[in-house]
Amino acid sequence: MSYHLYAIGNALVDTEYEVTEAQLQAAGVEKRHMTLIDGPRRAELLTHVHSVKSHRTGGGSAGNTVVALAQLGGRAFYSCRVADDELGDFYTKDLIANGVATNLTHTKAPTGQTGSCMVMVTPDAERSMSTFLGATADIDEAALHPHDIVKARVYYMEGYLAASPTGLAAAIKGRAIAAQAGVKLATTLSDMSMINFCRPGLDAMVGTDLDFLFCNEEEAQVWCGSTDVAHMCQQLGQQAKTVCLTRSAKGCLVIEAGQVTEVPAAKVKAIDTNGAGDMFAGAFLYAVTHGHSHARAAWLANQCAGRVVSQYGNRLSHEAMNSLKADFAQHMATI
Repeated sequence: MSYHLYAIGNALVDTEYEVTEAQLQAAGVEKRHMTLIDGPRRAELLTHVHSVKSHRTGGGSAGNTVVALAQLGGRAFYSCRVADDELGDFYTKDLIANGVATNLTHTKAPTGQTGSCMVMVTPDAERSMSTFLGATADIDEAALHPHDIVKARVYYMEGYLAASPTGLAAAIKGRAIAAQAGVKLATTLSDMSMINFCRPGLDAMVGTDLDFLFCNEEEAQVWCGSTDVAHMCQQLGQQAKTVCLTRSAKGCLVIEAGQVTEVPAAKVKAIDTNGAGDMFAGAFLYAVTHGHSHARAAWLANQCAGRVVSQYGNRLSHEAMNSLKADFAQHMATI
């Protein structure tokens, strides 16, 4: 089977909590950032949210992206690593239920703990993430399926892998296999913390022949060392053939060949930004691998991201995705 998207990233089970600003501060969690934590810190954080209503889903940035593409009707393969525990079983079954092929069905999971992410959402819709990598900290080249990489349209690397020496090596090896086969290359800057602390790894993922780069405005500012939009577009435009710069309620900018196209956002009330960038990338890559222009792909991506931020949780239901796909078809018929 061939795939529209082959991705590699961290397998994390997300547990989301609605918290107040005071609760976030009391827990000592840095707002809007992703912070890597160890087992003892995770146990400490759990004491702060033990009475808070929670919701558990499959997660991980690239995991959300491949699920979004698959829900829209694309074919996706996801390379990742879980442990032989309840969360690992949950994660594997979640991928399968969403129609995503994975290396997890071909290998026996090791002993240990599956990675998890505590997502704290404040009333302003901002998400603050505390990530315990667990088994995914040791993801390596064994997770790759080279024969599936070469049959994909796009090879996608999760930027968070820059924090893992073995994960980064695996992503770069997959990148080389994909490039040699003529598969298009894509990555995401993922988070400001990755840019600040793992810049060399991200530079290696971006390389000199990247086809698609995804980032939000805050990440772009840190990456470029500037808040000037024109400067950011000029600098980012040198990093990849096509750059999608998302700007929340201001929509997104598609940068390619020196041209900048502004695509408006969906008009929604944001209550939870968790998963918005992942959803954008999945919907965009679905559309471009199904023959649509980059501007039209960004329109669909904005609509999907808008829908996900207007609810709690990082994923949308199949019904919601089918509705968005129908809206896209209607939009295409009117332009």
